[in-house]
Amino acid sequence: MKVKAADGLRVPKEKRVNSYITTQLVNVPDTLYYHRLVADGDLIMITENFEENKTGVNE
Repeated sequence: MKVKAADGLRVPKEKRVNSYITTQLVNVPDTLYYHRLVADGDLIMITENFEENKTGVNE
């Protein structure tokens, strides 16, 4: 799961209190801890959407 911190925040990594997630994209495990931070708005989950490259025109 790829995440980054919301603007102006430093979010502690799970089980590493001296290591923080900032605005740079990082890979983290898909755990409840990170899902809660995403739900709270502290982290932003980045998904790769390959569908957005399509034009949407069906022939």
